[in-house]
Amino acid sequence: MNRMNEDLLDSTEVDQFGLATAALLRHGSKSLPAGIKDRLYAARLKALSVQKPEKIRAQQHVLANSTGNWFSGPRSLWDNFSWVAPLVVLVFGLIGIAQWQQESRINDIAELDAALLTDDVPPDAYADSGFMGFLKNGPLADSDKDGLDSSKAPS
Repeated sequence: MNRMNEDLLDSTEVDQFGLATAALLRHGSKSLPAGIKDRLYAARLKALSVQKPEKIRAQQHVLANSTGNWFSGPRSLWDNFSWVAPLVVLVFGLIGIAQWQQESRINDIAELDAALLTDDVPPDAYADSGFMGFLKNGPLADSDKDGLDSSKAPS
């Protein structure tokens, strides 16, 4: 059939024609002599052996890859090493966090140094253990002791 005839028939007419043709061939093959039936059977077997195998559609899971395209073909080199990208991001993230913490520590030390240098107390006083005790106990702790000692003394 040519292209114009295919457009004229719809699917139900094509199915009806196929069923009618199969019925006529079946009816006609019953009245054939045995020799002709054998030759037709041998020709059919030969045609089937030469026939190309029919493509079978198999269900395969289809996933969208990172670019959003549907992917169902063989895996590419990038897909085999796709685990590398998250690992690289993780390593650079950890390096960035470590540098940020180090910079934060340096800023804290610089802030402490600036506070020490702008304070009225000289920096050498902080190295004195007695001054550190004074800071821990506070200036009122010594004055309270003096007040208690003077109240116990005999008058």
